Amino acid sequence: MILYEYPLNESIRTMLRLEHLFERLTVLADRDAAIDHHFAIATIFEIMDVASRADLKSDLLKDLERHKTQLAQYRGNPSISEAALDQVILRIDEAFASLNHLPGKAGHALTTNEWLMGIRSRISIPGGTCEFDLPGYYAWQHESVAHRKADLQRWMATLLPLADALKVLMALLRESGSPHMVVAATGQFQQSLPPGRSFSLMRVRLEESAGLVPEISGHRLMASIRLMRQDGEGRLRPSGDDVSFELTLC
Repeated sequence: MILYEYPLNESIRTMLRLEHLFERLTVLADRDAAIDHHFAIATIFEIMDVASRADLKSDLLKDLERHKTQLAQYRGNPSISEAALDQVILRIDEAFASLNHLPGKAGHALTTNEWLMGIRSRISIPGGTCEFDLPGYYAWQHESVAHRKADLQRWMATLLPLADALKVLMALLRESGSPHMVVAATGQFQQSLPPGRSFSLMRVRLEESAGLVPEISGHRLMASIRLMRQDGEGRLRPSGDDVSFELTLC
């Protein structure tokens, strides 16, 4: 199965982008090749750019506090495991405290590193990090794997509170949805969203063997999915088949 996720508001759009970047950063930083570490640094800069939105940190803190308040209302409910509830609330508290103690925006501490900022100013220029442009950076890429990894871990540490908060919030959001099977008649599916409920994320699971790609759109009132098939040149063409797939609204 292939999972596609579509944000239904701008806040979740930003969170999904950051989650994607953190996943990429983790993979690249764990590798040994200098070229992978180059792209890990580039990803750190991308995270800093996305996280530079002035109200992102405060929005995440408010979301964590809101979830904690909602979960606390389940205390004393006989159908709820108190131990499991305490564990989730503890995760929220830890993420809140870590993010709240982070000075400024995510990655702000890195802006005082002139060496890194010199790379950042050149990395968006095609070929701008060649050895004749940044000889110090070129020398760093020839350091030992252990040396480069230690530097990366130190720089990544300034971003971890943001990553932890995102991990907790996205897990809570995804767990709030109930998957169900639906059918796209002649490749088209539309569903009116229930009034009085606010959804933030649409999740679509398709059989990989079907060879279909969903074009997803949605807002607070309507969800729409059109299933497409790639032709020999990679262009997407509408599929006219009746296809069942898994849909989750969170």
